[in-house]
Amino acid sequence: MKSPALKSIVKLALALAVPASAVSAAIPVPPAELAPIPVSLLVDLGSGQVLEQRHPDTPFLPASVTKVMTAYVAFEEIGARRLSLDRVFVERPETEKEWFAKGTNMYLTVNDRPTTRDLLHGIMTASANDASIVLAEGHAGSVPAWTAKMNDAARRLGMTRSRYNTPNGWMDDGRTYVTASDLVKLADAMVMRYPRLYREFSGHKHWYWRDVAMRSHDPTVGVVPGADGIKTGYTREAGYNFLGTAERDGRRLVMVLAGSPTTPVRDAAARALLEWGFSAWAPRHLFDKGQPIARARVQEGDALSLPLVANREVHATLPSGDTRAITLVVHYRGPLVAPIRKGEQVGELEIRVQGLAPGRVPLYAGRDVGKAGALDRLRNGLINLLS
Repeated sequence: MKSPALKSIVKLALALAVPASAVSAAIPVPPAELAPIPVSLLVDLGSGQVLEQRHPDTPFLPASVTKVMTAYVAFEEIGARRLSLDRVFVERPETEKEWFAKGTNMYLTVNDRPTTRDLLHGIMTASANDASIVLAEGHAGSVPAWTAKMNDAARRLGMTRSRYNTPNGWMDDGRTYVTASDLVKLADAMVMRYPRLYREFSGHKHWYWRDVAMRSHDPTVGVVPGADGIKTGYTREAGYNFLGTAERDGRRLVMVLAGSPTTPVRDAAARALLEWGFSAWAPRHLFDKGQPIARARVQEGDALSLPLVANREVHATLPSGDTRAITLVVHYRGPLVAPIRKGEQVGELEIRVQGLAPGRVPLYAGRDVGKAGALDRLRNGLINLLS
């Protein structure tokens, strides 16, 4: 987002969705399966609303959920054309010696020639520790150079309470840590910004390397309708963790579970939480993907304003059968200053449902706005004068 032209945030009240006399239903009670798990979070990405939470901002050890950030950094590099899916990697002898058969693994050797595509399948499906290191060293030159990319991505995504010291989540005396709220931001970015890559590498129960089947431990894919990822994690120190997501009828939920005492407890809670999110809560449609939601003022541009759009279908999330009031507010630091690129995030839509915590959905520039030329400045001045 650009540096603000003004320090204050402009708020534009947009709508009241239902009559104030509407009767509101009770807030749904989360499933009992969550009781043994210390950290949990469920968010509806179409509204940004939190449906359930327990210690969402408390740092915890992610274990192999760390690999989601490694995959996301690879997606960024692929998107920027700095990394090809067909690039061939060669493992260093030192890496084979340290990581061969260490935890979950692709069992890579110096004689193998995996591609980026092979490594990402190994990372996301098989949770391969060695694949994470080979990708990090081969593309960035070293593990510290790669984790610097991970932390830079976390900073840009607003993951303010997370830190990465390893590409794969192997035990590092607590130097790698995340929060549930931060992981939802990461999942949102992975799914919404890189949908093609997300579909290619997430949500597979099996993947074959050298004709050997490697199995995913995802407890929801193939069990919960619409579930398509993302990643489990376990170490003795971290417990059993899961960053998961599912989509039904264009509505996507993301959940985080951390510190579960056993696999069965985590898996049962994951399935119950997603089903509860879809059945106990219902969307009220507000805007289609790409539909103009509001207009923002622009300074020094070849246009005086630009449309603000969302990169997803936008709805309010209410308890099923509920008809409580909805208020929408647009936040952006304005006026915006040209040049502005189409697709650049410039604000947020706040969705306020009566009696519930508000949610926020990112808003993007719906068109390019270039720097104003002499004729543009003359025209803009006349328009401002007449208005």
